[in-house]
Amino acid sequence: MRIGIVGVGRIGRLHAHLLHRDVPGAIVAAVADVVPATADRVATELGLEEAGIEHLLHRDDVDAVAICTSTPTHVDLIIEAARAGKAILCEKPISLDLAAVDRAIAAVESAGVAFMVGFNRRFDPGHAAVHDAVRTGAIGDLHLLRITSRDPAPPAPEYVAASGGIFLDMTIHDFDMARHIVGAEVVDVFARGAVRIDPRIGAAGDVDTAVTVLTHTDGTITTIDNSRRAVGGYDQRIEAFGSVGTAVSDNPIGQPTGAGGTAGTAPGTFLERYMASYRREWAAFVDLVRDGGPSPVDTRDGRAPVAIAIAATRSLREGRAVTLDEIG
Repeated sequence: MRIGIVGVGRIGRLHAHLLHRDVPGAIVAAVADVVPATADRVATELGLEEAGIEHLLHRDDVDAVAICTSTPTHVDLIIEAARAGKAILCEKPISLDLAAVDRAIAAVESAGVAFMVGFNRRFDPGHAAVHDAVRTGAIGDLHLLRITSRDPAPPAPEYVAASGGIFLDMTIHDFDMARHIVGAEVVDVFARGAVRIDPRIGAAGDVDTAVTVLTHTDGTITTIDNSRRAVGGYDQRIEAFGSVGTAVSDNPIGQPTGAGGTAGTAPGTFLERYMASYRREWAAFVDLVRDGGPSPVDTRDGRAPVAIAIAATRSLREGRAVTLDEIG
């Protein structure tokens, strides 16, 4: 299967490297970027071809495309790739706007192409084990899901201002994990947040510290805590608490989580934490395109976390629980 990488910033470059060396059955046909010099640099690194975006999307020798560009460009690229008959893996989120998400979904469904959203954390071995423990009933009836997601350092304020805010940019991964593990939709959202790390983030209209409570249709309650700065590294943990047991996905062994601290360990970067999940994600996408069947992260999975994030943003601003019916 020949894949084109559209957008070779940090994530696109990672995908190009992984496909080039680690994913059986996949070949990078070419890379493209809105900045040709960036595409040319990655192409030179890997001995690949650099192509214009428009040309890449319509090449006969490209079976699938990975859309790794900035979020505002996703929808138009999805629509064009779908119309060109290409299978699509798109990085999260599809868009910050639900109407735009729906336009992309309509194009994918009309074209009948394979489609997958890049929520790579579903494929992390530890997180997947928690999911499986819930699905098989190994911990009984699920009562509570707790997700901790903390980055080592905050992004630049300029990035924050254009990101849609912490819930659409960062917590959206956790919203996806909540739906995936619980196996039931979210009916309402209550969020609280504060600026505890960088006042420039507050000046950009966002928060850097947040707690979100989700209520699911089956009665399960999910709590999510986020921070833009965890001094000991990339802190990512999940606990599913059930009627007869608990399943936990902890940080892999890495560095101490604080100066002289002994409260646990965390990898230093998201690549250290989730490299295995990216490999497994690509293997799942290759299987989807080759064998068909349902997408492991389909259009509904792409839409729902955006709606939850919008509800969380409204909840934070209005100081109340917001139902998903209000969002649409």
